[in-house]
Amino acid sequence: MTTIITTVIVGAIIGALARLVMPGKQNISVLMTILLGALGALVGSWLLSLVFNYNNSSGGIAWWGVVAGTVMAAIFISIYLSLRGRSRTRV
Repeated sequence: MTTIITTVIVGAIIGALARLVMPGKQNISVLMTILLGALGALVGSWLLSLVFNYNNSSGGIAWWGVVAGTVMAAIFISIYLSLRGRSRTRV
């Protein structure tokens, strides 16, 4: 149960950071932000450990993992927006 709660919290933080660094308005739900943020954190930390052999065994916050997760989440949000379309409503 703790893992699920931690994943939701980390996904929300990483997703929110990714949306902050992206230009323009992203019209996506909070749930999708959390899902894409969690996916970005997972893939970003996996790539970080795969490419750079990075392991945060010292404890604390893995800042490079946060950066990599934010970048990956921003990429996933961009892909999601391009597949879904920028906006479903007409102004």
